[in-house]
Amino acid sequence: MHAPALPVDAVLPALRDALAAHAGAVLQAPPGAGKTTRVPLALLGEDWLAGRRILVLEPRRLAARAAAHHMARRLGEPVGATVGYRVRLDTRTGPATRVEVVTEGVLPRLLRDDPALEATGLVVFDEFHERSLDADLGLALCRQVQQLLRPDLRLLVMSATLDDRGIAALLGDVPVVRSEGRAWPVETRHRPAAGGAPTEREVAAVVREALAHDRGDLLVFLPGAREIDRTAALLAAPALPAEVDLHRLHGALPLEEQDRAIAPAPPGRRKVVLASAIAETSLTIEGVRVVVDAGWARVPRHSPARGLTRLATVRVSRASADQRRGRAGRTAPGVCYRLWAAHEEASLRPFERPEILEADLAPLALELAAAGVGDPAELAWLDPPPAPALGVARALLRDLGALDADGRVTAHGRAMAELPAHPRLAHMLLRAEALGHAALACDLAALLEERDPLRGDGRPPDADLRLRLELLAGRGVPARHRGHVVDRAALQRVRELARHWRQRRRAGTRPADADAAGVVLGFAYPDRLAQRRAGDECRYLLRSGAGASLPAAAAFGGAPFVAIAALDGRAGEARIALAAPLAEDELLAHHADQLQAVDLAWWDDGPARVTCRRQLRLGALVLRDGPQPSPDPAVVRRALLAHVRERGLGALPWTDGARRLRERLAFLHALDAGWPDQSDAALLADLEAWLAPALRPDARDLGGVDLEAALRARLTWPQRAQLDELAPTHVTVPSGSRIAVDYGAPAAPVLAVKLQEVFGWEASPRVGGGRVPLTLHLLSPAGRPVQVTRDLAGFWRTSYFDVRKAMRGRYPRHDWPEDPLAAVPHRGRKPRP
Repeated sequence: MHAPALPVDAVLPALRDALAAHAGAVLQAPPGAGKTTRVPLALLGEDWLAGRRILVLEPRRLAARAAAHHMARRLGEPVGATVGYRVRLDTRTGPATRVEVVTEGVLPRLLRDDPALEATGLVVFDEFHERSLDADLGLALCRQVQQLLRPDLRLLVMSATLDDRGIAALLGDVPVVRSEGRAWPVETRHRPAAGGAPTEREVAAVVREALAHDRGDLLVFLPGAREIDRTAALLAAPALPAEVDLHRLHGALPLEEQDRAIAPAPPGRRKVVLASAIAETSLTIEGVRVVVDAGWARVPRHSPARGLTRLATVRVSRASADQRRGRAGRTAPGVCYRLWAAHEEASLRPFERPEILEADLAPLALELAAAGVGDPAELAWLDPPPAPALGVARALLRDLGALDADGRVTAHGRAMAELPAHPRLAHMLLRAEALGHAALACDLAALLEERDPLRGDGRPPDADLRLRLELLAGRGVPARHRGHVVDRAALQRVRELARHWRQRRRAGTRPADADAAGVVLGFAYPDRLAQRRAGDECRYLLRSGAGASLPAAAAFGGAPFVAIAALDGRAGEARIALAAPLAEDELLAHHADQLQAVDLAWWDDGPARVTCRRQLRLGALVLRDGPQPSPDPAVVRRALLAHVRERGLGALPWTDGARRLRERLAFLHALDAGWPDQSDAALLADLEAWLAPALRPDARDLGGVDLEAALRARLTWPQRAQLDELAPTHVTVPSGSRIAVDYGAPAAPVLAVKLQEVFGWEASPRVGGGRVPLTLHLLSPAGRPVQVTRDLAGFWRTSYFDVRKAMRGRYPRHDWPEDPLAAVPHRGRKPRP
C-alpha cells in the first residue's frame, strides 16, 4: 500500500523517524522540493550518525559541484568546510567536512580505501531514477557492506520519479516517505513537429514563440551537443532580442561555461539555456519559468557481440518528460512546450531503461573482481547484470591481464582498478609506462575520454589519432589536412585532462612520441587490432573477424596494421573513426603472449591428399603462413574425416570384403537393433569412433585404410563371436560347393545356386540363428535364374515340374530327374551312370 504524500514541513520529521528505526529509507519528492540540499543538512545532527559523515552521490559532476556550493551557501561557509565535494579532476574537502558530495563513480574507490565505510554514517543516492551503472553497483555494494559489516550504516534513496516498491524491498522493506512538494503549476502546451522538419529548426521556432509570449528564462532540452550547437546557430540568425543571453549546457563544456549557464540572469536580462539531459535533474537554474522539450535523449547502447558502444538517440520516458516539465515550476508558475502531440504520451516508456542492461560492463566486472565478488548473484540488484554482456566484459579483462583464468583479479587488475579510468585506458596507462611511453598514454587517454577536438569540413574528420596528438602538442593541423576544423573548447578540455593524467602518472611535460601511438593504443584495444585486407587499402579485418573500412583520405591509408579506438558501430562493415598505425614487428613484440600457432589441413583434390600449412595468428589476423612439413597427426586426421563427411562414404577405399562385411552387419542390425547401424548417416555421424582409429598416424591420404577391420572394431566381443554363426559368408549346399550368401538386401539375403546342386535339399536354409530363410535364386546350367523362392519344399512339390519340362529340351545333357529329392546333387552335367 502506498503511503500518503506528506506536506513539505512533515517530510523531514518522517524521514528522521524512518532512518532512526530502520536501515534506510526511500524518499520520493517531486521536482522543486529541494531534497538534494535540504535533506543532508537537516540530518547532520542525528544521533545515529555517531559523528560520521554523510556521503551524497550525484549522477553528474556539475550537479555534485552545484549541490555542494548551494549547501555551503546555506551554512554561510566556503565549500570545503562542513560541505565538500569530490569529482573527477576536482576535490574540495577538509578535515571538518561532514557532508561530502561525490559523483557515483567515486564510491567504489572509497570502498576500496575503507571497505566498511567506517567514516560514513549515511549514504544518499540522489536522482536514483536515472539508474546509472555506477549507481546500481554502488547500491549493491553498500547493501552488502550493510548486511555483512555495518548494520548501523543507513542508506537513503531519493528521486522524484522512482518506482519505489522494488527499491524499498531491496533495502529490506524500509519505509517510503513521499512529499507533495511545493511545485508551482506548470501549463503544458503541445507543439507537434512538422513532418520531416529538423528538430533544431522546430525548437528554435518554439523558443522565439516563448520569448515573445511568456515570462522568465527558458530551459531547452535537446538530445546532445550537436543539436545544441545547431540550435544556437539558428537562434543567432536572426539575433535574439537584445536583453536575451544564450547559453549552452552539456557535459563536454568547460566548468566555467557550465557555471555561467546555471547562474541567475543579471537584473533586467533574460536567458535561454540550451541543455542536454544534464539539466534534467539535480540542478536548479534560477529564473527558469519556461521549458521547451524536444522529447529526445542520447543514451549509450553497447553491443556485446561487436564489443562496441554507440550513442543512440531515443524518445524520452514519461518519467524524464515529467522531470523536465518540473524544471519550469520550481520558483513560480511556468509553461512547458512539448514538441509532440498529446496523444503520443501514452506510447512513451514509463521509465528509462536501466544502464546496466545496455552498457559496457567491463568497468563493473573489474570493480566486482577488485571487491572480491566472484559471482554477481552474491549481491542484491534491482536488475542483475546480463550474463552475456558480463561474459564479454570478463573476456576482455582476461585479455587485458586484469583477471586470471579462474576470474580472480590479478595484481595488474588491482592496479587498473585504482585508476579512475575505463579498464582499457587503465591497462594502456600501466603498460605504456613500462615501455617509457607514459606521456603518450596520458595524452591518448585524454583524447579518448573527451570529445574529439577535430571536425571535418562537411565530412567525417581524418581517423588518424596522430593528428590529434599534433594538435595537443600545439603544432596545429598539417597542411594536407587544412580542411579540418578545430574545436578549441574541446581541445582545451583534452589538454586539461592530459595535464591531470601526466601529473598523476608523473609523466612530465615533454611532447609525446606520436609515432608510437599505434603501439600504445593497441594496449587499450587489443580486440580491435586490424589487418589490411589484401588488395584494398581502405578495408581492414579486425582481430574478432569483423570487417571495417577506412575513409580513403586517412593519413595512414595502406598501413598493414592499425589499432582502432573508435568505430561507428553501423551494421555490416563499420567505419573506422579513430585509429593509429603500427608495424608488424611491433604487433608481434607487444602481443606475443596472445599469438597462436595454428596448423591448418584440408583435402586437396589435385594430389588427392591432405595439404598442411602453419599460420601464426592473432585472433582472425594471419601474420605468418607457410607449409607445415610435420603437422600434428590429429589435425591431419580431422581433415581426412572432414573430407569423408563432405564427399560421403564413397570417398573411402572399399574392398569387396569390406562391402560384404558391411552388408552382413546391416542384415544383423535389421534383425536386432543391438547390432551397430550400418547406414550412411550412422557411419558418417560416428567417424571419430570407427574410422579415425583406423587411419595411420602419418597418413595424408585414405589409401591403406583397413575398412573391414574398422567395421569389426565396432562390434562387442560377443558380437564378433556370433557374427559368422548368425550371418555366415557361405553356405555349403548338397553338392558340396560353398556358395557365398549375398546380404545386399538386409531383409532378404540371397543364395544364388544352380538347381542341380540342391537336389535332395528338402527345405530352404536359414540364417540369423534360424530366423530368416535365405531367398534361393535357383539357376539354370547357364547361370540364369529359373526360380526365386524362400520355400524350397513347396518348389519341389509344384513349380519344379514346370521348370523341368521347360529346361529338359534346352539342356538335355543336364539332369532333370522326376524325383529331385531322391536325385544325387552334382555340379555341371548329369553324372555318368
